[in-house]
Amino acid sequence: MNDLTFLPAYQLAQGIRERTFFSIEVLDAHLEQITKHNSQLNAIATLDEERARKRATEADEALAKGENWGALHGVPITIKDTLETLGLRTTAGYKPLKNYIPQQDATVVARLRQAGAIILAKTNPAEMASDFQSTNDLFGRVNNPWNLNYTSGGSSGGSAAAVAAGFSPLDMGNDVSGSVRQPAHFCGVYALKPTDRRVPTTGHIPEAPGMPKCIRQMMTIGSLARSIEDLQLWLSLVIGSDPRQPDIPPVPLDTPSAKSLQNLKVAWMDGWEEMPIALSMKTAIRAIANNLEQAGVRVEQWTPTNFDLKEAFQVCNRLTAFNFIYSQSADFDAASKAIPVMLREATQGDRELRKLSNLSHFLPTLLNPTLKGYFETLTKRDRLIAQMDEALKPWDVWLCPVAMTAAFTHRPKGSAVEIDERKVPYFLASGAYTMLFNLTGHPVVVMPIGQTKTGLPIGMQIVGKRWQEMELLAIAKEINKIVGKFQHPDNF
Repeated sequence: MNDLTFLPAYQLAQGIRERTFFSIEVLDAHLEQITKHNSQLNAIATLDEERARKRATEADEALAKGENWGALHGVPITIKDTLETLGLRTTAGYKPLKNYIPQQDATVVARLRQAGAIILAKTNPAEMASDFQSTNDLFGRVNNPWNLNYTSGGSSGGSAAAVAAGFSPLDMGNDVSGSVRQPAHFCGVYALKPTDRRVPTTGHIPEAPGMPKCIRQMMTIGSLARSIEDLQLWLSLVIGSDPRQPDIPPVPLDTPSAKSLQNLKVAWMDGWEEMPIALSMKTAIRAIANNLEQAGVRVEQWTPTNFDLKEAFQVCNRLTAFNFIYSQSADFDAASKAIPVMLREATQGDRELRKLSNLSHFLPTLLNPTLKGYFETLTKRDRLIAQMDEALKPWDVWLCPVAMTAAFTHRPKGSAVEIDERKVPYFLASGAYTMLFNLTGHPVVVMPIGQTKTGLPIGMQIVGKRWQEMELLAIAKEINKIVGKFQHPDNF
């Protein structure tokens, strides 16, 4: 292991600027790590070594002449293979796009390049960003660096595995129902899902190239890293209005209040009564609440009483269906894959829990979408957002589980997940605690807080108020001093 491969991005940038080490050295260290370990993980979909080397050499030459490209000058990073990259294959793990070479960058990719970042590789996603495991017909499945027999999560499983294993200090991808947060939890890294519409999604797949832009709610671009500082830096570089996406408002970043830990009011829960949580997860979050209380933080176990959880799941499923129904061309291959998944989700797992994740919530929308139905769904979403806003008013942040369990073993999509001897429907097991905040649009940080008895990472969501990411990140940074810590997996 080269020490450079596990430094956070902001420290790599500082070291390159101060000539403690060179950009080409940092790149070589990450390439060596990828060469050594990617055959086990399959986290890298497309490597862009030649252009990355050229750019790293140019970065070092620029600094020698007194030129500074920006906050990430000369730092190699990876990008989830659902975000378009100029001149570099972008597939979303989807066979019809296996040779797709974009003619421009996604907006967020362009902004990181403008800040001096070097695109080293594209990371392996779930096909069309539509699964809680990362596997596809082009590149195969991603394995968890903590245990290769387990999934790294999805749909940003390659991103999380790459950051955890030292292939990259920073990655970014989409989050429409937990796609950066669940993999971060499964792989033991940090993640940020910003407020809905805070960050441009222009250049993200899906939608497939040539299809209308229809994913207009719930999805945002998030980041994965090994430090809170990198999440802060990333957000400051990618936010802002986008001429190609006029519905992104020019809302400036908030200024943190700089509250001390002792002046914070922190709510926490170890699960909704309706949705089971593995004992290991409950134990970890309870320990965090206890540690914070001992540090002088005002903490209280709490769940919102004015938030209609059952309706939220129904609205989430319907809105997801409306957003995705026209995002890609309908074909026989897609239908042949979808039908067995839907059957497994509808028939496997606890009967009562299947009522929450019931496919009947969105099947009518898929079969007969109407404009009236879409507007009715948006109206219900508005009401749920207002409910959550009101519920969170008394609290600075709310601590929640990320998923019902830690990483699970590889399995067919839609197959039930065992949680303390109870079988839980597949999508509910991974998405129940994340998709709600896509629905309401609230920003969320995920940080690692411990491990299961078998050595798998456990993460925790820290939920903040909408449009207050910097306040959320500042609080997360303080909490992290007490309870959070990145550990790299054994043998990496």
